[in-house]
Amino acid sequence: MYAQIKEKFERIVAENNLSEGTVTIRAKPLTPEEAIGNPESDDFPILKGHERLMQAEFSGSFGQAFTDMYGNFEGTLQDVLNLELDNNFRRAIYIASLNAVMRHLGMIGGSVHCKDKGPEECGADLVEFLEGRRVSRIALVGFQPVMVGHCSGRYELRILDLDPRNIGTEKFGVVVLDGGADAEEVLEWCDLALVTGTTVVNGTIESILEMAGGKAVFYGISIAGIARLLGLTRFCPRSM
Repeated sequence: MYAQIKEKFERIVAENNLSEGTVTIRAKPLTPEEAIGNPESDDFPILKGHERLMQAEFSGSFGQAFTDMYGNFEGTLQDVLNLELDNNFRRAIYIASLNAVMRHLGMIGGSVHCKDKGPEECGADLVEFLEGRRVSRIALVGFQPVMVGHCSGRYELRILDLDPRNIGTEKFGVVVLDGGADAEEVLEWCDLALVTGTTVVNGTIESILEMAGGKAVFYGISIAGIARLLGLTRFCPRSM
């Protein structure tokens, strides 16, 4: 899949003559407040220090990607294209940069995370989105507190997460399951899988798609550009 992503992105860059000259990508990890402001829930992974949001800037346009491996990067767009996508840090730089470039070209919107009341409003939007799909069993891949809060009690809900600090804990009356060991059973059980876009950064997106198939709906800003390139369904109504 990553070979396909690289091929498509390189074609976009070449067709728009962006690889040469003095084009510069700057990526930095945002602080939690810079990333999502002050949402009502304090249970977001970024607020607990488990993840950071990497932000890339390209000609005044911004793209973002969540990652648990973060740091600073500065280089040309060609440097980004040349990256080996063999760890979360490099994939985060690549994905954030891809999102920034596609935003600059008008190919995508919503490449910047919502802030303050946005996450809670997104939860209300999710209820409306799901009502139109007539589903009863939902798998949430990646713990997202607002989504859990709005889905628990309305639907049969199972949560998958890779963070050992979450696995086995109860969230809104639902026990968080192991995103590795329990994934196949849960994704076969569900009618719809709400999948964090961070899977494209942590390298699990291919296995998730193999198990969930057409039931997968990706949420968040990390997946913005990839969803457009690969024709994946994305839910992220409050992104900017």
